[in-house]
Amino acid sequence: MGSLAAADSTIVKNWREHPPSSYSLKINKLSQLTLDKYESRLFLSGGYNWRLVIYPKGNQKDDGTGFISMYVELDNTCLSSTLPMEVFAYLTFFVYNKKENKYFSIHDVEVKRFNALRTVWGLSQVLSVEIFNDPKNGYIFEGEQCEFGVDVVIATPFTKWEVVSFDEKFSFPKFSWSVKEFSVLKEKFYMSKSFSMGKREWKIQLHPKGDDRANNKWLSIFLNLDGTEIVKADEKIYVRALVKVIDPRGSNHATTTINNWYTESNKGWGVVEFLSLAKLREAYLDVEDTLNVEVEFEVVSVTKHSA
Repeated sequence: MGSLAAADSTIVKNWREHPPSSYSLKINKLSQLTLDKYESRLFLSGGYNWRLVIYPKGNQKDDGTGFISMYVELDNTCLSSTLPMEVFAYLTFFVYNKKENKYFSIHDVEVKRFNALRTVWGLSQVLSVEIFNDPKNGYIFEGEQCEFGVDVVIATPFTKWEVVSFDEKFSFPKFSWSVKEFSVLKEKFYMSKSFSMGKREWKIQLHPKGDDRANNKWLSIFLNLDGTEIVKADEKIYVRALVKVIDPRGSNHATTTINNWYTESNKGWGVVEFLSLAKLREAYLDVEDTLNVEVEFEVVSVTKHSA
């Protein structure tokens, strides 16, 4: 018989006004119950049949001497006809107190696994028999009446799930784009060709004179998901990538790091004031008036989820 003593660290005791939700058992004259235990009728909770088992004088075989012991037993015929062959449930036991007009409740915060090998779970030390039997404490009332109860809450297995992993090993983590005749570019922005990284398609968006916020003084660069990429309403993609404008004469590259989540509403991230146009013309165009841009991916998240 599976049980825990009431002193266990996972046991929580409270007072509750609301009566038991799964089953209530009232005994009109407890002294006439001479058997060591009482087993209730079967009751239905969470689609399974259960039985409340009470030891008014304690279950001596389960270290319950001196305490009321309470258990629930799963009807094993449920296991022979119903899949899965295990049932997980949270259990809360109740003893009514007439004086407080509330229920003393006690439960184990850990879920219990019921199966063919273990159909019974409960608590061997619910309430001291000495405290319970003293009418002044309110548990025995109106001529030896008392009330017990239980809540059985089924912990159903999850059917919706999500797994987020991070792709950090790329065969070719870099993408390079040479923007030729930069000084005579006239369009508001230009897009690189599409390239693959982390099972997604991407493009670099470059504004030669900056976007609307740059006042024609800055180069603006963005890393965008390709227009063919579909991001669902509740989906997000994490990216960490280093964006560079290459210094053709040395190693003083202009850099920034993309470190953001891409979503349905935001498929592009970048920097409006990436590099001043004055500095760009001075140091970052090669002899053929070409601007070389490079993106090096460090991490791209990959998400798998249920339908």
